[in-house]
Amino acid sequence: MARWYQSAKRDLPWRRTRDPYRIWVSEIMLQQTRVRAAVPYFERFLKRFPDAPSLAAADDAEVLAAWAGLGYYSRARNLHRAARVIAAEGFPRDYEAIRTLPGVGRYTAAAISSIAFGLPHAVLDGNVIRVLARLSAEPEAVASATAQDRLRALAERLLDRDRPGDFNQALMELGATVCLPRNPNCQACPVATMCAARRDGLADRLPVKAPKARAVVIEREVLLVGRRGRLLLWQRPQDSGRMAGFWELPEGDQLPQASRGEVVGRVRHTILNHRYVVAVIRAVVRRAPRGFVWTPQAALGSLPLSTLARKALRLL
Repeated sequence: MARWYQSAKRDLPWRRTRDPYRIWVSEIMLQQTRVRAAVPYFERFLKRFPDAPSLAAADDAEVLAAWAGLGYYSRARNLHRAARVIAAEGFPRDYEAIRTLPGVGRYTAAAISSIAFGLPHAVLDGNVIRVLARLSAEPEAVASATAQDRLRALAERLLDRDRPGDFNQALMELGATVCLPRNPNCQACPVATMCAARRDGLADRLPVKAPKARAVVIEREVLLVGRRGRLLLWQRPQDSGRMAGFWELPEGDQLPQASRGEVVGRVRHTILNHRYVVAVIRAVVRRAPRGFVWTPQAALGSLPLSTLARKALRLL
């Protein structure tokens, strides 16, 4: 596996370092983001915050603005909180200590500790689960607790304790590039001879997944209210949950007095099983209602705008 990984791995920026800070940032970004989307964010984020002290010293709005567009913003808040701990105490150097950082769970701690420090802890992310479920022909839905326990035990048994970081990354790379969810490329797989799913003709049917919840479609409206190079925005309160502090375009029902104009377009936005179809409408108001702010368009790039607001503003 390690030999295959060295010849087949993609050139990704977080693979060119053993700096635990950079590896940690990459792992937090990759928790809910595809590699291709994460790369430019990672590079911009590290340029703005090259180390834990610079991230710790930033204010919340700066961090959220640098993260805006990646979604799941609790990751950015936890990253900021953890940076303050690291800046004060140094980066923790063992698995259990890494797990105490805000936003770090079992998988992330295993990835950081094995890649940055060479500690023998196996990872179990979505790609690894798929590889191991096929290797072992796991019969249960992989989200079940019993299947997870079996796959984690298998990962620990297979782990190369001399090169745990490379081994973990090799399994992740295998799942990302060869052992694909659909049409796995078994001919290119370095462990094809060990694979029970391939032997039994089950590769296309595994892993077993629990049924998906039915999608709920929700229609909404947001208003583009402009005046003299400024747009009307509002900021979510600091106690409003995961989107606290983000800036939004007004929704239709927030400005019932607005005079509506053309529909600029529609954007789609998905959160879990909720699919939003949002009409973006030009509108005019005589004065800004309480809680809304006329914001210069030139300042939008420095604000933490929600992903929905960014999608709507792209129509301009």
